[in-house]
Amino acid sequence: MGGFRARVGAGARFVNALPAPRIPEDAHWLTEFIPRRWLRNGHLQTLAGNFLPRRLTLSEPEPLLVEVEGPVAGYGPSQVLCHCHWQPREVRSRRLTVVLVHGLEGSSNSQYIVGNTARALAAGLNVVRMNMRSCGGTDDLSPTLYHSGRSGDIGRVFEAIVREQQLEAVALVGYSMGGNLVLRWTGEVSANPPRALKAVVGVSPLMDLAASSAALHRPQNRLYERHFLRSMIERVRRRMTMYPRIYADAALDRIHTMREFDHHIVARYGGFADADDYYYSVASSHYAGSLRVPTLIVHSLDDPFIRMLPQTRDALIGNPRVTFLETQHGGHCAFLAPGGQAGCDGYWAEKTLLGFLTQEDPEHAGGARASAHGS
Repeated sequence: MGGFRARVGAGARFVNALPAPRIPEDAHWLTEFIPRRWLRNGHLQTLAGNFLPRRLTLSEPEPLLVEVEGPVAGYGPSQVLCHCHWQPREVRSRRLTVVLVHGLEGSSNSQYIVGNTARALAAGLNVVRMNMRSCGGTDDLSPTLYHSGRSGDIGRVFEAIVREQQLEAVALVGYSMGGNLVLRWTGEVSANPPRALKAVVGVSPLMDLAASSAALHRPQNRLYERHFLRSMIERVRRRMTMYPRIYADAALDRIHTMREFDHHIVARYGGFADADDYYYSVASSHYAGSLRVPTLIVHSLDDPFIRMLPQTRDALIGNPRVTFLETQHGGHCAFLAPGGQAGCDGYWAEKTLLGFLTQEDPEHAGGARASAHGS
């Protein structure tokens, strides 16, 4: 396929000195990614994907609070807020449920989360939009901060929805930092995966944190770094007032880079020795070769700040349970294609991941297979 580095079978071809990912021969859900006109630049893709307005209307969700950690310093417990969209009760438990997890400083209302939700609901699936700790306006629900190591929160949400709704099939989809979380938790349970866990997807997943943090600080990426830092520092300021017994002496005056935030805030309040310890300890790349659930990874070579180390890439390619799609263009979490091309509405990653999920679990897909191929 022209838009991918492709390998089928045992004999690896090398393109630009890189071993090519393996593309399933029966991947009828997969179309070539061609970027929209004027968006063959990773920065333009990233910015357009974040700021282009979308007119999408969702049904009123059912809120679900899940406790993820007990009280800390007399505050708490910590809870995460999920927005649940269920199919009718008579079919709910049998339909595939897609848990969507946003990225850094996102929420359950991020555009890519809403876009995937609308598409999955139209295909007859259940959808759970999960907020990380303190995200989506939930500072009052969690005295503890979110970070890339909170993979246990994914497990708590998974267990809660399976138990309460008697679900037979669940898929996890994470974007960027959310991708690290779902892949990390899947790796942690790889020795004995839950029966209901049918598939996992990471879109632009943050699997190698140290390399990606360094890339974010490069001059051409300072715009993104400043955007993230401004929002994250403001979040800590709010918490200094809300939870003074924890954050009153937060060293915000020392923070000018993402690495410094991770050192002075995430490591300090997350139980890590320093930023390097945090980056190494929580990286889902450790599990790249041991994932035992059907997994889709969508990664763009022109992503401005997500970096995938060669050993991580090789481990993903060598894992027979992983479908690794690597595009030349696409930016970070964007993958904007021309509308109407090959049945695509312009959001190629969303169309692709839904096709993958319903291909992997057709028994619980309901009407999703036909919808995925025609959306």
